[in-house]
Formats: sequence, C-alpha cells, structure tokens
Amino acid sequence: MTLPTYPERLLAWRYMRSKRREGFVSVITLFSILGIMLGVATLILVTSLMNGIREEMIKNFAGLDGQVTVYGMGSSLPGEVDTLAADIRAIDGVISAEPRAEGQVMASNNGRALGAQVFGYTPDYLKTKQRIIENIKEGSVENFGAEQGIVLGQRLMENLGLHVGDMLTLISPQGRQTVVGMVPRIKAYPVIATFAVGQHALDGGVILMPLDDARVYFTIPEGGATALEVQTDTLESAPEVAMRIRDKTTGEMLRIYDWQQSNGNVFAALSMQRNVMFVILALIILVATFNIISSLIMLVQGKTREIAILRTMGATRGAVMRIFLLAGMSIGIFGTALGFVLGLLAARYIETLRHFVEAMTGQEILVSNIYFLSSLPTKTDPAEVVAIVLLSLALSFFATLYPSWKAASIHPAEALRYE
Repeated sequence: MTLPTYPERLLAWRYMRSKRREGFVSVITLFSILGIMLGVATLILVTSLMNGIREEMIKNFAGLDGQVTVYGMGSSLPGEVDTLAADIRAIDGVISAEPRAEGQVMASNNGRALGAQVFGYTPDYLKTKQRIIENIKEGSVENFGAEQGIVLGQRLMENLGLHVGDMLTLISPQGRQTVVGMVPRIKAYPVIATFAVGQHALDGGVILMPLDDARVYFTIPEGGATALEVQTDTLESAPEVAMRIRDKTTGEMLRIYDWQQSNGNVFAALSMQRNVMFVILALIILVATFNIISSLIMLVQGKTREIAILRTMGATRGAVMRIFLLAGMSIGIFGTALGFVLGLLAARYIETLRHFVEAMTGQEILVSNIYFLSSLPTKTDPAEVVAIVLLSLALSFFATLYPSWKAASIHPAEALRYE
C-alpha cells in the first residue's frame, strides 16, 4: 500500500507551514528562499550586463575602426594605396576598403589642452559609419570635406569649452625641422559637428577630419594613407577575411589585424571577469541550498513521530522520501521563480535603477572617465537564463536528497518506542 500523489503533496505543504514550535524552521526556510532568489536574480542581471557591455564595445570598436585594419610597417602604407585597396576589395567577404590617415595631437582652446587622436576619412566613407552618423548631437556632417572643418566627440568639446562653429587649435609633435630645432605643427580648424556614442575613449578623445586635410596636416604624400579600413560582410567573418588578405598580400610590408586582435586584451578581460563572476554568484545559490538541507533536517527531526505513524499506516519508504523531496523542492522552485522575475526586471530597468540610486545618494555610480561606457547596456540571452534556472533547480534537488533519505530511513518501532 502506497500513499497517492495528492496526499504526498498535501503532507509536504502542511509540513512546510509554520507552527509555533517549528518557527525557527520557517525562518531558515524563508532565508533559503531569499538566498536562492537573490542568487538567481544576480546571475541573470550580471550575465545580461556582461553581454550588453560586450555587444556595445564591439559596436564601438568595429563601428569606428572597421572589422579589419591594414597598416604598413612604418608610419604609413607602402606603395600606391588605391591599388592595394582595389586588390583587397576583390577578396571574397570584403565589402569595402577605404584609406585612413591618423595621428596624435594636442587639442587646445583658451588655455585648455587635451590629447586626442585624429582620424582622417573621405566624406563618403564617413557617411557609411552609422555608429557616428546616428549619434551626431550638434551640427551636421553634410559639409564634411566640402570645407575645412572637424567633428569632435561631445565630451572632448565640453572639456575644451567649445561650441559648434568655434575654432580648435591642433598641435602635432610631428613638426618641421628649422635652424632652431623642431617646431610643432599648429593649425586651427572650425568645429562643424559633435557626436556621442556613449564610450568615453571615443567621446572624449577622437577628432574626425577630412582625409585630404589630414594628409596635409600630417605631411602624408598625396594618395597615401596611414591605414586601410576593411569592412567585412559579417563581424564573425573578420578573422577569416584577415587571413585571406595576408595570403593575397604576401611579400608586402603590411600588418593586418581584425577587430578581435586589435582589442583582444579588453575582450579577454571581459570574458575572464564574466566567468569569475558567474562562479562566485553561483556559490550564492549553493550556500542557499545548504539552508534547505538545514531546514529539512530540522523538519525531519521535528516530524519523527508523524513519519513513524505514516509508516505504520502503510506508507512506503519511497512515499516518505517523496514527501520531503517535494517539501525541499518547493523552496527551490519558489526561490528560483522569484529570482527569475526579479532578475529580468532588474536587467530591463537597470538604467532607471542606476539613476534612482544616484539621485538618492548624490554620487555618480558610472564615472565616465574611468569606465568604458556612460550607460549600462543589457542583453538577456534566453539560453543563459534557462541554464541559470536549471542550475538553481538542480542544486535545490540535490540538497533535498540527504534529508529525504534520512526521513525514509526512520524505523517506526524505534521512533515510537518511548511514545
């Protein structure tokens, strides 16, 4: 004779309900639920943040530099740049190959001076950079290249105290040699537009200049370039395309990097941080499941007499074990469900929460000149959420096995001997 499923669920529910003499068990149960909830919610939030940050960085890095970048061994590309670009465009998987001139400068205005990186692009190519074009905050790039004028990152412009239409003085250490020594190259350009892509390194340190003006300023020969930016059909194909370019340009003095190689240290650090955070936060769930073990063991000790009576009435060991398995799993399921909902809500409204905390404390949480980003992007991966939920449920299940086995091992005669 075995107890049917419904009475087993009913008994499991009754055992988990609080009574005065079992109040401490209920407190432990409550902390178990809260621990599992916080662990699951934090894991979902952290993985969503890591995914969002990685995607945002990929958009910023690949959106400005191109998927593959070709450099010369010296300060500029050797030979005829247009010929090299035409050869690269003929490679399978290449969408475009455009010249770029770049150099380091000191940007100065009214006694303020900041270091910046200048990138020179053709007007047509700049308009294909959607990451820049979609984030123009002031001014316009319609006349970019038609007249002398530069585009700044918005934070750089603010730090220098500039406005659209003002003149910005650029000072390059690559000057000209005179009888009194090296004289820096100094030239002023009007600011025609500003952009803000949400990454401090770009918004606070990049200047865009027409390619022809950049060639003159950095004394690059007519038709020359510092690098070639190669756009590929997909981000994932960039390493393979870079290999094809190396094979086709064998013998030429070139350095070829895809976006992963150029920013390898950043993404490796992000990946390592993500894995470490996942392990640490998974331990929160593990610790919470130990509370399940504690609460069930105490529940078994408090229900020894009831278990013995059930056994004498015909309940099998399996039935008793299922009762306490259900009792323990109810904690894990309830805590996991709450954590699932809380984690998705936190990932969805993380920016709102950040602004609320900053308003309440008066402190800036995401300091833009320290961190890469000025906002907290999130991207929730359904597969990762499912994995987190399954991990929580699995740990909860294994936590119930030992107490349930102990309950099923109670011998009725021994338990009722002194009753």
